[in-house]
Amino acid sequence: MKTNVIKTDFSGLKIFKRGKVRDVYDLGDNLLMVATDRISAFDVVIPDPIPDKGKILTQISLFWFDLMKPLLKNHIISSKTDDYPEECKKYADILEGRSMLVKKTNPLPVECVVRGYITGSGWKSYQESGRICGIKLPEGLKESEKLAETIFTPSTKEEVGTHDINIDFDEAVNLIGKDIAEKVKSLSYEIYKKGAEIAEEKGIIIADTKFEFGLIEDEIILIDEVLTPDSSRFWPKETYRPGGSQESFDKQYLRDYLLSINWDQKPPAPPLPEEVIENTRKKYIEALNKLTGRNNEF
Repeated sequence: MKTNVIKTDFSGLKIFKRGKVRDVYDLGDNLLMVATDRISAFDVVIPDPIPDKGKILTQISLFWFDLMKPLLKNHIISSKTDDYPEECKKYADILEGRSMLVKKTNPLPVECVVRGYITGSGWKSYQESGRICGIKLPEGLKESEKLAETIFTPSTKEEVGTHDINIDFDEAVNLIGKDIAEKVKSLSYEIYKKGAEIAEEKGIIIADTKFEFGLIEDEIILIDEVLTPDSSRFWPKETYRPGGSQESFDKQYLRDYLLSINWDQKPPAPPLPEEVIENTRKKYIEALNKLTGRNNEF
């Protein structure tokens, strides 16, 4: 049975932050992260939800968080509602499958973007200047082509409704310091490399992705979400052909629809046709099932 959770409002729990997709509650030393079924495109929240999307994203993130444990710690305490504080348990029906109890960290004010292929805003920047975030690339690259070397192209983290801004590595250093910037760059490469190799074995190319990190005391922790169709571009390996846009298991399908109707990418976003909602949902479910080898239908 399909479910829609557009926004949560849990009486007795203190809201910490509402992001584009997640509602986060303050539980003192910890946070309760709830993945709603909201979807954003071009940094604007779309009025129509994608049924069960929050559950799908949560299951994909949990899959990757577990696999990345040998590389670094993450913020997850539990995703089982039985383990949550008593004040959360009366909302278990909503929280089941779409929430995580996590450690509170000091989030870094930089999104760590890693690109293995040239596409999206990176392709646009390359066409204009031959560079992405200050990194000069070889001439003559095709759209969606695999890069000879993976590149690290950080961005700022802006408020909901405001576009994140691509920055170069020196600007990231100014924001978070040289040592931390070097460390998250190295970790981002490691996580992407491991994730891309695992996904490719399962028929998915991860073209690019973004990671978020936080600090607990001086330790860098992996937070938020990992290698999901919201934070990454997933392409089917069997149909990949450089030289244009690709089929995808992510929200690029939604972006393409919004571009086709000439939306100005400013709030408010237009409503979505039922076909676009359903096709987006199917793509997310397919990504989850390919990665995990399960047969989730929701």
